Amino acid sequence: MVHNYNYQKPIDPKRSARSQRVNLPISSRYGIEFSNYFMGKKLDKAILIASNIMEMKDHLPLVRFRKKVAHRKGEAKRGTPAGRFPVKAAAEVKKLLEEVRANAENKNLDAEKLRIIHMFATKGVQRSKMQPLGRISGKNRKSKSTDIEVIVLEE
Repeated sequence: MVHNYNYQKPIDPKRSARSQRVNLPISSRYGIEFSNYFMGKKLDKAILIASNIMEMKDHLPLVRFRKKVAHRKGEAKRGTPAGRFPVKAAAEVKKLLEEVRANAENKNLDAEKLRIIHMFATKGVQRSKMQPLGRISGKNRKSKSTDIEVIVLEE
């Protein structure tokens, strides 16, 4: 299956690695916030941040989707004190970043010199399921999913 990436600029395939995961069971809002937060960062630092969020040592600063979100202690990150601890989303993003690191090592790229040049999240497929309600009736619920892609470049 051919993966179509949303990166338009030409990149050198010998110096870059890419990975994509589709239909992840996480919120698209957290996927977009992770993508915007990790863009331009070193790959090792991004993996460390994701593991700190999983252990609830650090929070994900919410810039775009921050309505009615509590402020966190300490200094503001990315210009906003609002943040949350999306543990499930951090675990999925960490898996994706480790996959792209493995792809880079498979291409004989230096893992310490990798920088994330592109990370993009979109809504995935919505599956509907029935939530039972009483003896006879029920209501349809839609499950959320997210597609995330990442491209790293060796500096």
